[in-house]
Amino acid sequence: MMPVKSVAVFCAASEEIDNLYMAAAAEVGAMLGRIGVSLVYGGARFGLMEVTAKAAKESGVHVTGVVPVILEERGRVSRLIDDRIGCRNLSDRKDIMLERSDVLVALPGGVGTLDEIFHVMAAATIGYHDKKVILYNVNGFWNPLIDMLREFEKKGFVRGGLERFLVVADCIDELERMIIEA
Repeated sequence: MMPVKSVAVFCAASEEIDNLYMAAAAEVGAMLGRIGVSLVYGGARFGLMEVTAKAAKESGVHVTGVVPVILEERGRVSRLIDDRIGCRNLSDRKDIMLERSDVLVALPGGVGTLDEIFHVMAAATIGYHDKKVILYNVNGFWNPLIDMLREFEKKGFVRGGLERFLVVADCIDELERMIIEA
């Protein structure tokens, strides 16, 4: 087992979400510093993305932002990035984040975060990689998704079991342990 060196974090760029989720994102950034791993994320300067990057940076973490051209064009790139990797679009961003990370964590997020989760899971199911997505289930945020995926599993639409490519952390200590043990 190789030690984890970098964690990709998928999460919301929205500013219009409950502070509970902002606090959880800051906790994740600080935890990355505590365990000494770098952050790979989408590079936006808003929402949970910026909060995670700020806390990570303040904790001494190296921050890599994978930035699609459209973010650059709209002036939405974080100033907290140590290494900026430009890409054409969201599809490229997902592939680069997957390639550059040892573990992938999904904080609460919207459609973009779901897209990232499913991209990684789908690639794992057919053998492109063996990395898992860890859902950080802040305040039960991911429960509806977990229920839906369990139903898919029961009906035979998930081969080999969800736990091969998806695990759930309900608290920061669980998340830390899962990252370290990945």
